[in-house]
Amino acid sequence: MSLIFKRRFVREKVLQYLYAYEMNRDNLNELKSELLSVIREENDMQFAEDLINKVIIHREEADKRIIDKVNNWEMNRIALIDKLLLRIGITELLYFTDIPPKVSINEVIEIAKLYSTSGSGKFINGILDSILNDEKSAGRLNKTGRGLIDENISKPSGSEN
Repeated sequence: MSLIFKRRFVREKVLQYLYAYEMNRDNLNELKSELLSVIREENDMQFAEDLINKVIIHREEADKRIIDKVNNWEMNRIALIDKLLLRIGITELLYFTDIPPKVSINEVIEIAKLYSTSGSGKFINGILDSILNDEKSAGRLNKTGRGLIDENISKPSGSEN
């Protein structure tokens, strides 16, 4: 299994855990152990643990950034899966310096295609792309190694779709 598909699988497990976390905060350690038990490699397990912890720790900051981008839209009207995927994407953009921004955005869009509505991918892409552009403009985007790759997420002007 390629690294990209392994990481997507890990992100899906993280999404499942975060969904359960939002719905019911009982027996979470047992649930985490069960959900993550299918992850075999130590570095993938560490990525899952780090992502879960950072999404939870930075939840309020992520939600504030989402609210800033969805003018005249209440947070409770955003589908929970979309909200969780946005939190994952924002957390990766801001706190995982070794993951290129395009990878983080594309991964949550692909997961949205499996777990959410047909319009979720565009919605998520628009918000994450806007946050990425804000971070770049402000000089706050902190990426190292592969994460330094400057890839244009937006379509070039004049392109269709």
